[in-house]
Amino acid sequence: MGNLSRARRVTAALGFIGLLFAVLGIIMIVMVPSIIKQQVLKNVRIDPNSLSFNMWKEIPVPFYLSVYFFNIVNPEGIIQGQKPQVQERGPYVYREFRHKSNITFNNNDTVSFLEYRSYQFQPDKSLGQESDYIVMPNILVLSASMMMENRPGLLKLMMTLAFSTLGQRAFMNRTVGEIMWGYDDPLIHLINQYFPNSLPFKGKFGLFAELNNSDSGLFTVFTGVKNFSRIHLVDKWNGVSKVNYWHSDQCNMINGTSGQMWAPFMTPESSLEFYSPEACRSMKLVYKEQGVFGGIPTFRFVAPSTLFANGSVYPPNEGFCPCRESGIQNVSTCRFNAPLFLSHPHFYNADPVLAEAVSGLHPNPKEHSLFLDIHPVTGIPMNCSVKLQLSLFLKSVKGIGQTGNIQPVVLPLMWFEESGAMEGETLETFYIQLVLMPKVLHYAQYVLVALGCVLLLIPIIYQIRSQEKCYLFWISFKKGSKDKEAVQAYSEFLMTSAPKGTVLQEARL
Repeated sequence: MGNLSRARRVTAALGFIGLLFAVLGIIMIVMVPSIIKQQVLKNVRIDPNSLSFNMWKEIPVPFYLSVYFFNIVNPEGIIQGQKPQVQERGPYVYREFRHKSNITFNNNDTVSFLEYRSYQFQPDKSLGQESDYIVMPNILVLSASMMMENRPGLLKLMMTLAFSTLGQRAFMNRTVGEIMWGYDDPLIHLINQYFPNSLPFKGKFGLFAELNNSDSGLFTVFTGVKNFSRIHLVDKWNGVSKVNYWHSDQCNMINGTSGQMWAPFMTPESSLEFYSPEACRSMKLVYKEQGVFGGIPTFRFVAPSTLFANGSVYPPNEGFCPCRESGIQNVSTCRFNAPLFLSHPHFYNADPVLAEAVSGLHPNPKEHSLFLDIHPVTGIPMNCSVKLQLSLFLKSVKGIGQTGNIQPVVLPLMWFEESGAMEGETLETFYIQLVLMPKVLHYAQYVLVALGCVLLLIPIIYQIRSQEKCYLFWISFKKGSKDKEAVQAYSEFLMTSAPKGTVLQEARL
């Protein structure tokens, strides 16, 4: 009797525990997605108390700038009218360091900041040294010549004499370090003396001189603390909500983020939009495919074929014109009026005539397309590779002898890749907190429900088994009583119905 009572208590306890597990699992199924969403919203906003704030302030991901130069093989031939021949040199790799300063939280749910960048050459990752010489177009000479194209002949003659006096030619032979970070040029002093404010720089001239040890402008972005719907979006850049470089309001708009984080909970219908001070415009990337990086699910976003398309191919880009062939963007209005063009490397995704006009170019999507891999739940980049090319339009300018018989051509100067990937402890922490733990919670809720149901079945089965035993006992007891009655009745029947002679005969035997 004691064993029976103890068994009943155990099964009742298991049933109660099972009920708790099942209820807890159901609550988790209902509540966990909401809890995860709230935690993500809390920790991706720009708030000193959020987990991602330090990551936003001091980017822990190592970034690299890989630069490839197009060395001119036949500079004298180009002056004589030949087709340009180029040879790609590089990469020359630099470690990029970023940090934010002057961080100011404003009353309108925005934060203002300056982001400083500096670069350090990495010889072990490079195919060459900064002391390597590269033959490339003399941007200052050729740009100044283009600006003088419609000026009187006397001015052109004076410029030709000035170029000759200063030893300036259409092509120059400079080191990688000089091209990147600047070199002294007497032409700069001459231009600043006679044409003040025509150049944005006073000292050395270099393609990346203004980017090293400098900031990319004052960004003011929404924090998402009060209004999540605008999280990370740029409110103003250098105090303005739109630029004035282009010829339409749409092209001048500052859209998207500052290019470091995006709104969480992305879908394949989402797009990545950001403002690039270097390109002087906003850019939009589109979803391509799902992927996995370091065990973390990602969405890959790429540049659409229309990113640098001209107005005839893609009418919304008409505001970026005057345009040439499709696939290159004229950035002269934000680059001291020099005839510079931005595109994908090797004129990938551009009009084929551009690559055909220069020997040595081989565009292909694997090497020359850009992408960003984003964790869709948080909007944080996991892996990125942004590749862009800078080219110069050059041609012969009548009256300026240095330009000779140069045929009109968009000549690539260099292309660069800015890349970074989350790694090491940062990647491991990210995986544990934002992938592993949610996955454990996801499976735990269903395990609890299943385990709860199993435990709930134990008292039910025990009760059914107990009832079956009672029923069998009652049946067997009832059957036994009936058998005894039948035996007794049969015995009485034999005694009363047997002949007397038979009994006497049996007695004699």
